[in-house]
Amino acid sequence: MLALVAVHALTAVIAPALVRLWGRNALYLVALVPGATLVWALTHTAGVRSGDPVVETVPWVPQLGLELALRMGTLSWLMVVLVGGVGALVLAYSARYFRNDDPGLGRFAAVFVAFAGAMLGLAVSDDLLLLYVFWELTTVFSYLLIGSDPAKRASRRAAMQALLVTTLGGLAMLAGFVMLGQHAGTYRWSEIAGNLPGGGYLTVAALLILLGALSKSAIFPFSFWLPGAMAAPTPVSAYLHAAAMVKAGVFLVALLGPALAAAAPWRPVLLATGLLTMFLGGWAALRQVDLKLLLAYGTVSQLGLLMVILGAGTRDTALAGAAMVLAHALFKATLFLTVGVIDHTAGTRDLRELSGLGRRAPALAVVAGLAAASMAGLPPMAGFVAKEAAVEALLHGGVVDLVVLAGVLLGSVLTVAYTLRFLWGAFADKPGIEATEAKPLSWPFLAPTAVLALAGVAVGLLAPAVDRLLTPYADLYPSAEPGYHLALWHGLTPALGLSALAVAGGLGLFHLLRRETVRASLRLPFDGAAGYQKLIAGVDRLAVELTGATQRGSLPFYLGVILVVLVLLPGGALLAGAPWSGGFHLWDTPLQAVAGAVVVVAAVMAACALRRLTAMILVGVAGYGIALMFILHGAPDLALTQFLVETVTIVMFVLVLRRLPVKFSERPIRASRRGRVAIGVAVGAVTAGMAYVAAGARVAEPVSVGFPDEAVSYGGGKNVVNVTLVDIRAWDTMGEIAVLVVAATGVASLIFRRARDLDRRGDIPGGGRTETARPRWLTTGATARAQSVILQVVTRLLFHAIVLFSIYLLFSGHNAPGGGFAAGLVAGLALAVRYLAGGRTELNGAAPVDAGVVLGAGLFVAVGTGVAAMLLGGEFLQSALLDFHLPVLGHIHFVTSVFFDVGVYLIVVGLVLDILRSLGAEMDRQQETEGGAEVREKELV
Repeated sequence: MLALVAVHALTAVIAPALVRLWGRNALYLVALVPGATLVWALTHTAGVRSGDPVVETVPWVPQLGLELALRMGTLSWLMVVLVGGVGALVLAYSARYFRNDDPGLGRFAAVFVAFAGAMLGLAVSDDLLLLYVFWELTTVFSYLLIGSDPAKRASRRAAMQALLVTTLGGLAMLAGFVMLGQHAGTYRWSEIAGNLPGGGYLTVAALLILLGALSKSAIFPFSFWLPGAMAAPTPVSAYLHAAAMVKAGVFLVALLGPALAAAAPWRPVLLATGLLTMFLGGWAALRQVDLKLLLAYGTVSQLGLLMVILGAGTRDTALAGAAMVLAHALFKATLFLTVGVIDHTAGTRDLRELSGLGRRAPALAVVAGLAAASMAGLPPMAGFVAKEAAVEALLHGGVVDLVVLAGVLLGSVLTVAYTLRFLWGAFADKPGIEATEAKPLSWPFLAPTAVLALAGVAVGLLAPAVDRLLTPYADLYPSAEPGYHLALWHGLTPALGLSALAVAGGLGLFHLLRRETVRASLRLPFDGAAGYQKLIAGVDRLAVELTGATQRGSLPFYLGVILVVLVLLPGGALLAGAPWSGGFHLWDTPLQAVAGAVVVVAAVMAACALRRLTAMILVGVAGYGIALMFILHGAPDLALTQFLVETVTIVMFVLVLRRLPVKFSERPIRASRRGRVAIGVAVGAVTAGMAYVAAGARVAEPVSVGFPDEAVSYGGGKNVVNVTLVDIRAWDTMGEIAVLVVAATGVASLIFRRARDLDRRGDIPGGGRTETARPRWLTTGATARAQSVILQVVTRLLFHAIVLFSIYLLFSGHNAPGGGFAAGLVAGLALAVRYLAGGRTELNGAAPVDAGVVLGAGLFVAVGTGVAAMLLGGEFLQSALLDFHLPVLGHIHFVTSVFFDVGVYLIVVGLVLDILRSLGAEMDRQQETEGGAEVREKELV
């Protein structure tokens, strides 16, 4: 089974190439894949008839206990036969339906066979989560098939409508699946069925699952999306209605029915919505003039009938429902394909323009007549056998069953009436309408349709054999009596009389509705499609109003909303649950309280500050206070990194604040300051509470407990923090440095407005350049004279020492505080000092290389370290310990993860260099350009 699904997926990939190579004839080759599925299912007929399901299990996500659990019982076998058989015939039909030069033919072939594969996977899934995956795949593929012509607005709208409705129901169904799976401890339906919960829990789960089934099968109130799906090509409509998308909901109800029929909402919901859908669909079908739309509303009506029969929840109705699923697939596919033939030969589907087609295409009329007889429930067709079984089962039930039977008979009257309307509209001679000119029919075009029609006759004639195949499914329902068996003739029974009465009523209704005035009065009091459009328009309007009220372009407002929600929801949960496990331990030493007080005071003062620079300095003080807390808690590595990050951040803020106003606002902001302080205090309290609760709720031993031993034995270093970053959790670090590279690229792209090579010599105001025969240490030109002389001298003394210190931190970090990140920040600070001393000219002189090259080199070294480990037979990013003796240096202990740390070092240096050039050098150039423009403007004035 899994191999068949994989073959469908592979064929979907190569189908466009096959179509380009052989044109529409390639569809015959593609049709072999669902055809092979049919053959495979038929080879397992004997096992299915004996009640022996085909089972396959393949591990999927072992860590989560998920597996690809497939199971083909009787009902699944029936669906596989329909999915494969109807799919193969529709593809063969499509080889003559589409033109050879149709630009979308390759895409159609690929999506169609993928759709068939998704339906196959859905039919044989035993794992409910796997079933949901295939369920949503059918939604996606049906969206692509319905909207196959993106140039047509109707196609796009219908596809989106189907996608939204069925996806919404699918999400509700998933919630129901999760409820059942969590209760049973497994998601395999074959095991869940015998271990169902009870009470309200089961009621809620059943209702959620029914939402998914009803929306997928277009049952009221979701019926409106299916007629709109007629915007798809006719072969798609035939498959969609007969064996695929809309049958998924019916199949789900049939699959879960034996176990969930006793659930409180199951039977009432299915009976009520099914009967209402049957009436509304049949009533609407009688008003249609487009043959395809007539069949679409007929499908809605018959889907309602299927839900009623399968929802009745007895052994005999289940047998009748399974037989009706088979009969409906055969006659509905035949009739849709017939409409496609009519459209091709006559050029129209409008029954007001068709006349005399039955005389010009008698073979087509006979094929359509056979399928229509089955739809109307006439012997000896499959539809008659299934309807007789349903009537007989309901006739011997209770009061509710008798009421349902009356509804079914009334629906059958409507079915007979719109069946006659279809035949009359498509093939009859109509007075006053010119005879329709029809192109000659080719047998390759008509043959798939004829095969399906004849299959409907064969199923009716071979009803006892079909009964033996479907009875194992029906026997899953408890039954106190021997039970009904399918047969073409049961004698002159009350069920036969009621069926004849329904046929007579349908004949009378059809003749009555041939009057235009009577047919015009069939308008429904409401239109589901119009209601959907109004709902969507209302949602769009609400989105516009909500966006206008909340998206004000104010970053403080956005941040305030986020933080207020954080306070209200998690904070409210903390207060309501009160998950406090014990007393509070405020500090280990009073110095921690002092450092904490510094952080709190600095943070509150930053929220109250009027000047930007003051607020930035106070934020930095809070950061340094946190670094002091790290030191007091015995975390020197974290403290070093925090000190360096705060220092670099202050430098970056200073560079940006040069181009911003001195104050946050010129207007009074006392109230807003108080609001910010209140929000900040509340967020801090909630965050501290969550941290306390999370730490106190731990029940398992932290994974980090074993890190110290692993750092020495596995990572070859004594600094647990650094070994964790570059070895134990190197994958995390790899992702983080990749984000840094992306962030640096984004910062540069936001600042640089024009593409140009970096000026490594520096611009001189007025357009001149410094011509140097060799690199200078500190420039003494115009740019440098604008800076502090003391700062230049200090820079001259310290720059190289800082760089050497960064290299020391890089190589000592494996056993002492340091590492690539901290070392890179130190080197970045050296470049920042160089820039502050001499401007962008001095920065380019200190680092005469493009920042992107440094970033790329760092990422290359980091990734190359992992790849090299794989080439040497290890895992990606696995480290190796090297111990050797050198004559002068003595014993050397070397770990290859140092190369990974070098990559981190280069990336951090490149990031700081990029930010300095973007926020510093480039903004200097822009400011000088603006200043020069102002001077020239004054000179002109």
